[in-house]
Amino acid sequence: MALAGLAACIAGALSPHGALAQTNSLGADLELVDPTVLRVCADPDNLPLSNEAGEGFENKIADLVAEKTGREGVTYAFFPQGVGFVRNTLRAFQCDVIIGFAQGNELVQNTNPYYRTSYALVVPEDSPLAGVTNLSDPVLKDARLGVVAGTPPATSLARNGLIGHARPYQLMVDTRVDHPVADMFADLAAGEIDGALAWGPMAGWYAKKSAKPLVIIPLVHEDNGPRMTYRITMGVRPSDQEWKRTLNEVIRDNQDQINAILLDYGVPLIDEQGRPITRGPD
Repeated sequence: MALAGLAACIAGALSPHGALAQTNSLGADLELVDPTVLRVCADPDNLPLSNEAGEGFENKIADLVAEKTGREGVTYAFFPQGVGFVRNTLRAFQCDVIIGFAQGNELVQNTNPYYRTSYALVVPEDSPLAGVTNLSDPVLKDARLGVVAGTPPATSLARNGLIGHARPYQLMVDTRVDHPVADMFADLAAGEIDGALAWGPMAGWYAKKSAKPLVIIPLVHEDNGPRMTYRITMGVRPSDQEWKRTLNEVIRDNQDQINAILLDYGVPLIDEQGRPITRGPD
């Protein structure tokens, strides 16, 4: 999911009033899920996750879910994935599922997770930083690292005394207008920064598109500081218990296909022990 969306949903989960404030009495005991089409809540311009042209990996996963649940197709309720996203889409009954949402967030009811990933450090393949495994490595002491302000890696940089050399990029943006992670990777390509710290799916996507070979280092070895790894689920309304069970069956029965979609987009998948998940031989 988008950095802004991830941060917003985590903030909501930590607030004791996050879910209560957005409760809608309509349909509290009744599932209002469209049985004919898959109605998806999504960001209109947030590749590699989703866009209006259907080019993101969440769009492809939505197509798979529609097929496996016997829907005629997919329709979208688009809204920038930041503050107000859930309220204006899922909670407003404009759609029935958010394809990517962090596990444990109270704004939605989570399905079982269908992938696990982490924030990552991305550096050129020939960089002296390519062997770094965590943000406490002394080799980073003079590195110019790009980081999205307010994200967990920014906190870790501060804890490790590295924030003074860091270049910050804005977190809460309207993705229809601003693309801070794209700007960060453009700066990395231009040599204006030595490394980029980004949410895993973004890190993998931009590294895959880079003309210069890049190394993706998932931040799974941080000894202290904020959480870097997240399980990603689908999000539905609290009332939609049967719909959640249906989606859990789709995830269980089609995990290999889901993994293949994610890996095609460069998402750095990790298992519960922090080890990379890669596609097996065809």
